[in-house]
Amino acid sequence: MPSIQEKKVDGDGYRLHIIPTNKYKTNTIVLKFRAPLERETITKRALLPYVLQQATENHPSARSFRTALDDLYGTVLSVDASKKGENHIITFRMELANDAFLRSDEDLLKQGLELLHEVVFKPKMEGGSLDPTILEREKQTLIQKIKSILDDKMSYANMRLMDEMCEEEAYRFHVHGYEEDLEEIDGENLYSYYQTLLSQDELDIFIQGAMDESRVEELAKEYFTRNYDPSRSIETTVKDAPSTPKEVVERQNIQQGKLHLGYRTGIRFQDDDYYALQIFNGLFGGFPSSKLFMNVREKHSLAYYAASRFESHKGLLLVFSGIAPEDYDQAREIIEEQMNAMKNGDFTDEAISETKKQVTNQLLETMDNPYGLTEILYHQVLSGKETTPDEMLQGVNQVEREDLLRVAKAIELDTVYFLTKDEEGGQS
Repeated sequence: MPSIQEKKVDGDGYRLHIIPTNKYKTNTIVLKFRAPLERETITKRALLPYVLQQATENHPSARSFRTALDDLYGTVLSVDASKKGENHIITFRMELANDAFLRSDEDLLKQGLELLHEVVFKPKMEGGSLDPTILEREKQTLIQKIKSILDDKMSYANMRLMDEMCEEEAYRFHVHGYEEDLEEIDGENLYSYYQTLLSQDELDIFIQGAMDESRVEELAKEYFTRNYDPSRSIETTVKDAPSTPKEVVERQNIQQGKLHLGYRTGIRFQDDDYYALQIFNGLFGGFPSSKLFMNVREKHSLAYYAASRFESHKGLLLVFSGIAPEDYDQAREIIEEQMNAMKNGDFTDEAISETKKQVTNQLLETMDNPYGLTEILYHQVLSGKETTPDEMLQGVNQVEREDLLRVAKAIELDTVYFLTKDEEGGQS
């Protein structure tokens, strides 16, 4: 895989990342607005990108806006809001054809950036308010999204584990916001918050494809220069696990139980042991060859699923399993046995080597996708650590047994959350 080159340019109110590549016949543009996770603003931020993408000043209906995208050779736009550590990130993604591969004299990159500029900076207004019809429609969609988590018991259990484990940390806030906030949100106060976002959020712009770099810098300056007030700082809380793990049992009208465990690692992307944590997770529960999958699911047939993942910017390792309610004690015991086995170094050099290959292949697969590569590069922004993709691959392959044992020593169980059937033996 050829080395990935990234040129960074600090503009007025934005940081531009240019990633030149001839690999694709399309160009991709990603805008990332970043602010602290806050209870007061989280629902507005969950709602805003979906309102903005519906119509603009020059394309005032969903139909005319979609036509504008179609006229740019089927340009695709998507948005979302997510959290990484205690950062709340709003993302706008655009993929458009590279005019170098078209029989056309059009400057598609310029037209794409102009349209994206409209989406972000020139929303459809009515008086001093964001369009109320669009807003009400998007509020209903967000309500459905929030309610759907209650129906998806695995997602619900994940959410509840974070509620309990991080009850005093901003990381507990729900990324889709809260239904009870929506009644108070109207076009005027959402527009007021939108102005705050434009002036105070950090903005990173990633542009990837075959293009003239100096031209890209000119276009970014033309469309994304803004008055920016960098008055807020974002610090992610890193806490120790309690001396006695918290245990939470919740009952609902369900048949299958969800046993989720949260561990504190204290290791984040910017730390030297981050790569060892990646391999640790791969051995413990990250792949079908891992201890959790092989022992909890395959050997003892206790779980419908059993896996682990880690949060790169929060220092958490999370275990997920779906079990029969009556198997709680045995399943928890076997999960904790697998963690103790990791702490005791009960894994072979062959397993370490195989897991390095799996993690490397996972990284290469992610880097082979323009949006995946952007997410990897954005880790640098969030962590404040300059690490190239090549250095990440090198870091994974340099992990040794003693690194894994050092990581294992730092991992402590914080919270056990169990969602199980109600007293009447729920039927769902």
